[in-house]
Amino acid sequence: MTTGYPAMTEAFPPAFMALMAQLLGSEAGAFFDALHQPPVRALRLRDAVRFFPKEDLLSPVPWSQDAWYVQPASALGTNPLHQAGAYYLQDASAMVPAAALAPQDGARVLDLCAAPGGKSVQLAHMVPHGLLLANEINPSRAQVLSANVERMGLANCMVTCMPPDKLAARLPQAFDYVLVDAPCSGEGMFRKNPTAHSMWSPEHVAGCARRQMDILRSAATLTAPGGRMAYSTCTFNTTENEGVVDAFLQEHPGWTPVPFALPGLPAAPDGRLKLWPHRIAGEGQFVALLQKPEDVRPTYAPPFVPRADQAALRDAHTLMKEIIAQGLRPDALLGTTAVVLPPACLPVDGLVLLRLGLHAVRQVGRSLRPDHALALSATPTIQVPVNEAEARAFLRGETLPVPLSLRGWTAPSLSGFALGWGKAVDGVLKNHVPKGLRVATQPVE
Repeated sequence: MTTGYPAMTEAFPPAFMALMAQLLGSEAGAFFDALHQPPVRALRLRDAVRFFPKEDLLSPVPWSQDAWYVQPASALGTNPLHQAGAYYLQDASAMVPAAALAPQDGARVLDLCAAPGGKSVQLAHMVPHGLLLANEINPSRAQVLSANVERMGLANCMVTCMPPDKLAARLPQAFDYVLVDAPCSGEGMFRKNPTAHSMWSPEHVAGCARRQMDILRSAATLTAPGGRMAYSTCTFNTTENEGVVDAFLQEHPGWTPVPFALPGLPAAPDGRLKLWPHRIAGEGQFVALLQKPEDVRPTYAPPFVPRADQAALRDAHTLMKEIIAQGLRPDALLGTTAVVLPPACLPVDGLVLLRLGLHAVRQVGRSLRPDHALALSATPTIQVPVNEAEARAFLRGETLPVPLSLRGWTAPSLSGFALGWGKAVDGVLKNHVPKGLRVATQPVE
């Protein structure tokens, strides 16, 4: 086959190359050249730039608050500040769907296909006084999602592991904003994941489109009257993008595209935007913003009424008053864990629930222990400043020396970010970082 791009013929399926050449015309050469370039790295900061090594930051990402491009070779995934939730590594293009959805604070927001959690974290930061429900159908990926929600100190979240249709049956019309970052053929990740193209085929693309329509039908049920839904993929082809949106709009009369514009990106007057790696600093992404008609009869979810052992909650509250600065009070029990419920909490009956608000205090045998999430989300009353070497040692599970006068629950902190709980006894800070988190690993972006 003669394509005009001989260097690429061995790397990508011929049908994919032909499709991209058809879509891009004279720009195809620049596109294929871009796929040979290293991926562009970016992150979103949880807090101000004050703590961050300035040499790692290049320039702000225009369309996302507190987001920066970073040096390609920066060892940011293994930095202790990453473990402490100071930042989240995320492709700049992947920040666009949440930015386009733009939920208002106080709203109920759903991230329907949420793992590994980058978009969930972004959405949760947009609605600090609202609720984010992050759902993932795959159990192992749902665990990764829950861990990232915990690491980033999010207290306004619920994490579930459910098929979209089952979730829709439990919570119809419950959300003001819904993000569907649908599973796709992943064409936009080809340069970031060199093996991704090995699974690509026209048949796989068609199968993805069918699955995406099924997910969108559930998402439509979950969206409140007048609510907005963002549909996104990390692929380029029209079958999974424009074709799915057109089919959805034809099947759901009354839904309408919503025009949007984001800084640094082309406007989307028809409510659709496709990003190409040769045009922007980022990977491939498609997003469509849609609105549900307001004249749909609303379905009101009953208020969540927590039922829990009040004595257990009082004991947990007593411990919390001793070890954190905020006046937080646990509202409910999730298993043996006392939790602080998120705002606008939804009914939990029938949900496969992994995380509910802020996990605060755990019952371990006959004793109470502060949950790891409490250190990452709240402000521990007593903190022990540590340097990077000490932080790495603590995250490996090692003890640290502390003054003999220090006793009880405290948290080592690096640049003001708590790393987890330790208990000071006789000049030694015993390590209570969960064993599964004791080795810092490269995160999934």
